[in-house]
Amino acid sequence: MPTEFLVLAGAVIVALVIVTMLFKAVWRVAEPNEALIISGLGARSRNELADSLGFKIVTGKGTAVLPGFQTARRLRLDSRATNLQVSCVTQQGIPVHVRGVVIYKVGDDFASIANAARRFLDQQDSMNGAIHELFTGHLRSIIGNLTVEDLILNRERLTSEVRGSAADEMSKLGLVVDSLQIQEIEDETGYITNLGKPHAAKIAAAARIAEAQRDQEATEAEQVAAAKKAAAIRESQIQQAGYQAEVDQAAAKARQAGPLSDATARQEVVVQETRAAELEAQLAEQRLQSQVRKPADAKAYETVTLSQAERDARIAQAEAEARETELRAAAQASQVKQAAAAEAESVRLRGEAAAAATQSTGLAEAESARARGLAEAEAAKARGLAEAEAIRARSEALAENQEAVIAQQLAENWPQIVEAGSKAFGNVDHMVVLNGAQGIEEMLAKALTLGGTGLGLARSLLANGTPAGLNGAVPPATPPATKPVDSAS
Repeated sequence: MPTEFLVLAGAVIVALVIVTMLFKAVWRVAEPNEALIISGLGARSRNELADSLGFKIVTGKGTAVLPGFQTARRLRLDSRATNLQVSCVTQQGIPVHVRGVVIYKVGDDFASIANAARRFLDQQDSMNGAIHELFTGHLRSIIGNLTVEDLILNRERLTSEVRGSAADEMSKLGLVVDSLQIQEIEDETGYITNLGKPHAAKIAAAARIAEAQRDQEATEAEQVAAAKKAAAIRESQIQQAGYQAEVDQAAAKARQAGPLSDATARQEVVVQETRAAELEAQLAEQRLQSQVRKPADAKAYETVTLSQAERDARIAQAEAEARETELRAAAQASQVKQAAAAEAESVRLRGEAAAAATQSTGLAEAESARARGLAEAEAAKARGLAEAEAIRARSEALAENQEAVIAQQLAENWPQIVEAGSKAFGNVDHMVVLNGAQGIEEMLAKALTLGGTGLGLARSLLANGTPAGLNGAVPPATPPATKPVDSAS
């Protein structure tokens, strides 16, 4: 009996193990983040959409899968993320680089699961690439219609437009977008940086102004506090100094009590000594007054009186002398005046007499001058007649014997002719004659032959018919210039 029970129990256990193993081999359970896609014989679902697809979708529960007749595959329903990096151009023509992230998943409804299963069941790892390409295209298209300011200031509009434009395609793929975020927008031209500079400068200026105002307020508060502190310290020091002065005064009074009494006693002694000295001084002054000052005053009075008397005497004497001098000068002036008047009268009388004499003399001289003039005129007339007669006689003689007349004139003027010829040697300081006495004789002969030269000149003049040019005197002939011989020759 016990053996049969054990055999039966063992058989049951074996059966249970076999059933469990068969159950595990047949039963499939879908996790919360996945969907079972069962295809094969009899794979039908109660959902009409699933029935039309030809495969069974199981989510959130388990189902039996017949090995060999059916195939169960899992489609992940959890979220996926893909990074977006897009280089595009805005409406303003400014190139920008946009970086973002898309978080998506397979839709929870059977249609989305079915669409995703048809497209990505065996290629679930390629979903990120497809989503990246899809959103990159939509981002380029949308950003091309926006400005940089729109991208910066209204990113929500950008994300909503991108999600809206990609919604239809995502629905066809069986995917839904959980989140689309634009993380960063960069530009190579610095446009975005320049957009922020005015605002940054404004904020920086406001910050500096606020900081300066706070600093000023803090400085004013510190100065007020320092002033109050200094005032409190001053009041405290004044009170302390007052208290200290009172203490010092009391201490000084206490210290000077003994010396003050001694000084008072000494003061009384000094007062008495001063009074005694004053009395002695008064006595000495009285003695000086009686013994010295009064005799000195008398002596001085005597000296002054005598000096004044002498001065008055000298002044009187000087005044008398001045009066005497004045009278003497007046007498002399009167005498001089009388003498001058007498001299003037004498000069007047002499002048009248001289004028009368001069008049008589002038008449006599005028008569004498007239007689002399007549005599000189008669003499000049006689000389003119004589000269005219002589000229006439010479003319007649010249007409008859020219050579004799000329020779006579030359003979009469021979000394003057020789003198004129010798003047050529007058400017010679030193003359050297090379041929001795013969040379001297030649020079003298040349000087003496000047008369013959004058005779020839006269003859030539007469031959030219110019005898009228002679006025009775033959001009001396000018000797030829003799070049002086330098002593160095």
